[in-house]
Amino acid sequence: MSEVATQRRAVTVLGLGYIGLPTASLLATRGFKVHGVDVRPEVVETINEGNIHIVEPELDVLVRSAVHSGQLRASTDPVAADVFLIAVPTPFMDGKQPDLSYVEAATRALAEMLEPGNLVILESTSPVGTTERVAEWIAETRPDLGPGAVRVAHCPERVLPGRIIQELVENDRVVGGLDQTSTEEAAAFYREFVSGEVLLTTARTAEMAKLTENTFRDVNIALANELSLICDRLEIDVWRLIELANRHPRVNVLQPGPGVGGHCIAVDPWFIVDAAPEQARLIRMAREVNDSKPEHVVEQVVERASRLKEPVIACLGLAYKPDVDDLRESPALQIVERLAAQSPGKLLAVEPYIEALPAGLQEQGVVGTSLDEALQLADIIVALVPHRPFRSVPAARIQGKMIVDACGLLRLLQ
Repeated sequence: MSEVATQRRAVTVLGLGYIGLPTASLLATRGFKVHGVDVRPEVVETINEGNIHIVEPELDVLVRSAVHSGQLRASTDPVAADVFLIAVPTPFMDGKQPDLSYVEAATRALAEMLEPGNLVILESTSPVGTTERVAEWIAETRPDLGPGAVRVAHCPERVLPGRIIQELVENDRVVGGLDQTSTEEAAAFYREFVSGEVLLTTARTAEMAKLTENTFRDVNIALANELSLICDRLEIDVWRLIELANRHPRVNVLQPGPGVGGHCIAVDPWFIVDAAPEQARLIRMAREVNDSKPEHVVEQVVERASRLKEPVIACLGLAYKPDVDDLRESPALQIVERLAAQSPGKLLAVEPYIEALPAGLQEQGVVGTSLDEALQLADIIVALVPHRPFRSVPAARIQGKMIVDACGLLRLLQ
């Protein structure tokens, strides 16, 4: 272990969501003294009780251990540390422009605590140039520190929800600082708890690498979604088509769905489009294809509902992907919201990974219910997310009902 790494034992993590909380708790169990920061008092209280506010395998055990050991504590304000990790949201505003207000607020808050030699690492997925802006915000807030007094680097998270704890340790990490010293010190920090390779580059390249990873996925999903639209038009089973095409040794078409959601894939390509709109033509088109898919599903449901006098429509799944509770940018949620606005029939929603429907859906008259009741009452079943509980439904239970299968659930039933 390097001398630089062994000196950096106190860490402040700003943002205790899907990335910040697992990272903070992992660091705490690896011997770091960790102070977590979140603007939501209820989240802080939950964590300090040793509990969690998000669904992620193994996270509850990790947080409980970290808190009870005294190595992890949370509050709404940052404290002094050797290393500051920024893991706050980076959504986009109207017009698909990046919203860096959360990163700026976190940076200015931590800047008050900085001392010469501290290391600030931006983990939030960000547009190219954001790490440089972090340094600018620090300089504006703390002009007394002087140029180069604080190390600043970017190391984007690259984990899969449902496997976050494992992948935080095992995945390779890309680290890019604003100078060589920042890069090397950030890399030394990650080598203390990452078993994957730590790859060194510049801050801008690290930022673009993460955007490229998610854009690759988005463009390939757009191909699958466009194929699903074409197959609907030509009366072809898209799932069987892709299965057959993928038997070619050099073809791997991804699976279509109701759209693309989550905080990363549905958002990050727009950061590239915003930075280079004239060059990012394919990326923009892929985003437009994926963003249009929910409306296609809505049209399918409304058409079927028009054949019945008082249809009951059961929508299975609200999360953006299987077996998580994450509703961010979820196309399934968008579909239910749009259906509720059009009122084609009585709407039921089943989401086994959340305790209650979002307030907006409840206000629109959507009824949350169990899977069993939904299957019993529905005339139309809309499969939006292939959650594990849905995949265990016997095919006989949906016989005689109208089906809109936006996620390939039917082929997974028993």
